[in-house]
Amino acid sequence: MNRKERRAANKRRDDSTSRPAAPGFGSAVISTADLAAQASRSYGAGRVSEAQEICRQILAREPAHVQSLNLLGLMAQASGDHRAAAKMFVKAIAADEVNAACHYNAGYSYQALGNRAKAATHLSKALALGMDAKAGSLILQSPVITSHLGRIDAKWPLPVTNVELFGTEGVAPLASDLFLRCAMETTTLASMPIEVLLGYARAELLRLAGNQGSEDEDIVAFACALAGQCFINGYVYGRTEADAEGASALRDRLLQDLACGAAITPLTLAVVAAYFPLHALPAAETLLRRDWPAAVTGLLRMQLREPLEEMAERSAITALTPIKNSVSVEVMRQYEENPYPRWTINPLTALVADQARGKIALTAERQAKLDILIAGCGTGSHAIQIAQVYPNARLLAVDISMTSLAYARRKTRELGLRNIEYAQADILELGSIDRTFDSIESVGVLHHLAEPMAGWRVLVPLLRPGGTMRIGLYSDLARRVIVEARARIAARGYRATAEDIRRCRQDIFREAEQWKPLIGAKDFYSMSGCRDLLFNIMEHRLTIPEIAAFLNDHGLSFTGFEPFDDPTVMEKFRKQFPGTADEASLDQWHRFEIEHPETFWDMYVFMVGKNAN
Repeated sequence: MNRKERRAANKRRDDSTSRPAAPGFGSAVISTADLAAQASRSYGAGRVSEAQEICRQILAREPAHVQSLNLLGLMAQASGDHRAAAKMFVKAIAADEVNAACHYNAGYSYQALGNRAKAATHLSKALALGMDAKAGSLILQSPVITSHLGRIDAKWPLPVTNVELFGTEGVAPLASDLFLRCAMETTTLASMPIEVLLGYARAELLRLAGNQGSEDEDIVAFACALAGQCFINGYVYGRTEADAEGASALRDRLLQDLACGAAITPLTLAVVAAYFPLHALPAAETLLRRDWPAAVTGLLRMQLREPLEEMAERSAITALTPIKNSVSVEVMRQYEENPYPRWTINPLTALVADQARGKIALTAERQAKLDILIAGCGTGSHAIQIAQVYPNARLLAVDISMTSLAYARRKTRELGLRNIEYAQADILELGSIDRTFDSIESVGVLHHLAEPMAGWRVLVPLLRPGGTMRIGLYSDLARRVIVEARARIAARGYRATAEDIRRCRQDIFREAEQWKPLIGAKDFYSMSGCRDLLFNIMEHRLTIPEIAAFLNDHGLSFTGFEPFDDPTVMEKFRKQFPGTADEASLDQWHRFEIEHPETFWDMYVFMVGKNAN
């Protein structure tokens, strides 16, 4: 399933169909879709009464029209009537339970009404349904956040003191932001300003815990959420020497209390977990036998129960091939230490829910009983998405890292999927497995082999005639900034250790103008992602002519690049080749990339077919 299909699967279609003609706005006979568009335009122009009247007309026709209910809720929200707003949002959610925007809006109103439990439920649901992609920008709209960031900016790149930043209120204003808390528990927050602020907040919580400070419920919940964020991002945040010493001292105190059975405050546990993963602490399992507030229970599930489950999963994973190549062994070691990525949200939640409710029918293609190989599945997100799109398919998902595979198995089990077989294997050795497949996917993997084309050659005979292959490879032109950054890392002697990665990132932050592409990359904001991006033990970059030559030599036909998130790419492509643009022409794409070298910043991701004969 490509990005275009995923976007289409998750897009809400509240207003996509016209209804039978009925009296509309003014004297015209107008469709529901057109009325809804008019309501949005009126609201955007500040004509609130007019927008409300149009929405009421729509609801007279269709009482469960989601767009109109949501818009009425937003207008009530804007006027301060959060009770009426929440009522509208709840009606909208009843009609479309996987509408992320409605859940977010409901959460906002419930927080304003003081119903924090309902607010957190809806905000978490919104994040799980796709709002995670916008979490950073939404957080940065908060007046509390912006006021704190203003104080940091006033002295940047010099540090601010905690007194200058938090004043007499401390972290309480941040702790009251439920969306921030839910987002920290749910997804990696890929934002330099947010990371810098949360780094200061973590240091302030460390000071509080060291002084046997606040046990305020919001402060504890905030500390737990921040510990969740640090765990998700692999503890990538920078820390001062004083903070490192203070965190180690607090951890030692916790271990002593744990060993002798003494009381441990929730704040102490949460702050330690914001600096060190709980599952790595001696005798950590005994923490599960104590009573804790709900926020701490959730933290223990993430940092202790789930890692223990992953350890248990390892024994069930088959070693399908040996791992003999020296580079493969080094790459395996990297991903054992830093499994990539530590994903938390199933991006197809809405699709699966709509299928279950009969809103989306399975096509014949998606019902096919295909044999699919995922060559390099990492922590399972890719394989799990394919398994949901093709529920009758049989998937073999292989990876070189047992730690990554264990994570994938746990997530697969949690989602109730039964059509994925996981195994440890080196792509270079897959020719020995005596199996063939209708489809093979290897995205972001081959370029980490000792010889990418050697690995690709192994995959070709495994693909059945007429089968398809989806491949993702790094672009030599697009990754020039990565090459420059890796040269700088080598010159400064940074190693691929957690401490050096943290120091390197802080240096890049201080020179942000020079490194905008890196700072804008989501992978930069987690330990595993940053190591994969900048410190990978092996990385090859290829060109389109090299790809074209391989396809020509191996009887494979290029069928197109995966649709681009940026719609202007295709506009520019057609403009460069007026009247002759051919999306299946690798020669044209090569000429286009020379003019627009940033086009394939992520990767070349493309489909090829194998000749039927």
